[in-house]
Amino acid sequence: MDFVNKRIWFFSLSLILISIGVIFLIISPGLKPGIDFTGGSTISIKFNNDTSQEDIRSELSQIGHPNSVIQMMEKNTYFIRTKQLNDKTDIISDTNILLNPEKVSVLSFDTVSAVIALETIRNAFIAIIAASIGIFLYIWWAFRNVPSPSRYGIAAIIALLHDTIIVIGLFAMLGKLFGVEVNTMFLIALLTVIGYSVNDTIVIFDRIRENIATYPNYSLSDVANLSVAESFGRSLNTSFTLIFAILALLLFGGPTIKNFLWVLLAGVIVGTYSSMGIATNLLITWETKKFR
Repeated sequence: MDFVNKRIWFFSLSLILISIGVIFLIISPGLKPGIDFTGGSTISIKFNNDTSQEDIRSELSQIGHPNSVIQMMEKNTYFIRTKQLNDKTDIISDTNILLNPEKVSVLSFDTVSAVIALETIRNAFIAIIAASIGIFLYIWWAFRNVPSPSRYGIAAIIALLHDTIIVIGLFAMLGKLFGVEVNTMFLIALLTVIGYSVNDTIVIFDRIRENIATYPNYSLSDVANLSVAESFGRSLNTSFTLIFAILALLLFGGPTIKNFLWVLLAGVIVGTYSSMGIATNLLITWETKKFR
C-alpha cells in the first residue's frame, strides 16, 4: 500500500473525525463529568446477607442515585461512589428496603468537595503536558543522528494530540447521546492511550531511521513508505492482541472499569491508525511542503 502518496485521504478522514468530536464538545457542552470532577461522596458498606451489585444499583436508583458507581471489595462488602451527600443517613436509612441499618454496616464514609475535584483536573492536565514534553525531548534525542530530529518529535506530539482529541470527542458524543460520564478512570485510560500511541509511532520512526542509512539513495517519501509497509504487520498484530484482551475484559469484567476499557479500545484503534496514517505523513508533508 502507498501510504505516503495517499496522505490527503488520511488527513481528510482525521479532519472529519475531529470535526464531529468538536461539534459534540460544543453542543453538549463538553464532556459529561462524573462525581470525581464535580464532587461527591464515597461509602464502604458490608451487608449481613448475600447481595449483588445489581440489587444495590437498583436500590440506589429508586432513592435518587442512579449514576452511582459500585465496586465489590470482597464478599458482601462494597465501595459506593455517588453524588455529594450531607451524611451517610441520606442512603443508609430505615425507610430503605435494602440499605437500612439492620442489614448493613458502614465501614467508612467520605465526601469529596468540588475544590478537590478541580485539583484533580488540574493535576491531570499537568500530567499530560509533562508527558508530552518528556516524549518530545526523548524522541529529539533518540533521533539526533537523522536530519531535522525535532521534526520527528513534533510529528509524534501532533499525532498524540490527534488521538487525544478524537477520543475526547467520541466521549463527548457518548455523553450527549447515552449519558456516559468521564471520571478519573477516563484520565488514566487517556494517559495509557498516549503511551501506546507514541510507542507505535516510535517503532515506525525507528524503522525510518534504519532505512535512511540502508537506502541512502531513496527519497524520504520512499523510505517512509517502505518503513510503514515493513511495520504494518507488526502494528496490526500488536493492536489486535490488545483489542482481544480489552474485549474479554468488557465481556467478563465488572461495570466499574468499563469506561476505562472503552477509552482504551478507542485509543488503540485510533493510535494504530495515526501511527501509520498521520505521524509519518506529517513528517513527509513537512519535508516536501505538499499535502498530496
